[in-house]
Amino acid sequence: MHQTHHLQIISVFRHICRLLIVCFALSLAGCSAIGDVKESMSEKIFGKEDPNPPAVLADFKPTVEAKIQWHIKVGDTGTFDFTPVVDTNAVFAASTDGDIVKVNLATGVQEWRINAGEKLSGGVGIGQGTTGQNIVLVGTVHGAVLAYDYTGKVLWKAKLSSEVLSAPRVFDGVVIVRSGDNHIVGLNANDGSRKWVYQRASPALSLRSSAGLVVDGGAVYAGFAGGKMVALRADNGNILWEATVAQPKGVTEIERIADITSLPVVDSGLVYAVAYQGKIAAIDRKNGRAVWSRDISSLNGLTTDAGKVFVSHTAGSVYALDDSAGKTFWRQPGLLNRKITSPISLGTIVAVGDFEGYVHFLNREDGAFAARIKTDSSAVMPQMVAIGNSQVVAQTRDGGLFAISLK
Repeated sequence: MHQTHHLQIISVFRHICRLLIVCFALSLAGCSAIGDVKESMSEKIFGKEDPNPPAVLADFKPTVEAKIQWHIKVGDTGTFDFTPVVDTNAVFAASTDGDIVKVNLATGVQEWRINAGEKLSGGVGIGQGTTGQNIVLVGTVHGAVLAYDYTGKVLWKAKLSSEVLSAPRVFDGVVIVRSGDNHIVGLNANDGSRKWVYQRASPALSLRSSAGLVVDGGAVYAGFAGGKMVALRADNGNILWEATVAQPKGVTEIERIADITSLPVVDSGLVYAVAYQGKIAAIDRKNGRAVWSRDISSLNGLTTDAGKVFVSHTAGSVYALDDSAGKTFWRQPGLLNRKITSPISLGTIVAVGDFEGYVHFLNREDGAFAARIKTDSSAVMPQMVAIGNSQVVAQTRDGGLFAISLK
């Protein structure tokens, strides 16, 4: 009996040690998503059975028709998040293996495909230099920003301090890029030379984020670990203000994670942001003061349109909120634990993707399911692209690029 009890103590001690090792590793390297933390912990304690299984998709009567207009294979994305980008009648997309493609938006015909010659981790961004030349931008795992023209010709390469996990942005001849070590850098769009850099310290434990940044009206908006958001001048990187979207709460380091892991959204005089295990807040663009906030947690973010804020909750619900006060218009709970993307607005429809490759279309007024379509069975990337009110472009974890039309 004594020996059995002794063995049980040893087993528990080993269990605790393993968990401590996991936590220590996370504190050093961060994590790609909080779901990875939960899954790792729960598997060690409870086994591989998911304590929060994804919702079974319910049948419904479609009120609009969703159809895959075309799709092509771009290439695998690995553990990185890539976002396609659209300019006029062209779609640009990339894969972690280094492939960059230009596709005709109307037909899905590949116009060109090049390989960067190294692993990519962020993109795609587009814009113009001061000479008016169009550029295509991607980032690499080794912290380089690569620029190409619209024919796929290499223009320049710039070195940053860490991997690039999001799409570079361009404003008034400046390429603005965020690296994995929380540096934001302004580069000359013509040659890649450095113009300015903004940097801030990271907490001991934070989520590995592909959120990137948003540029609007000469200001750069970016969310950070600890629930902070900053506004910088796009021309010189000087800070305009810093705002608190959420305050870390809890006893353990994991409980105290309150990171902004999605893109802020600018709408008129406000900029909206949401934090994991935190709040959603509407911030005055002029002074960084919170106009309103409420407790909602999100990993992949929100969008705004015509008086409403649509947000994907961490647990999988989709919310529609009043943009002036944050009150709830409706909540769609039918996608719980399905790891949904940021919503996009298509006029009378709101769309989100999920981890099984489904794209769900919800009625804007009440959140009811209006249509559903499946892509390639792998997770849809966190940011889809809306083309007007009748088309969606989505990239999947397995590297599929899909144009989906609504009517």
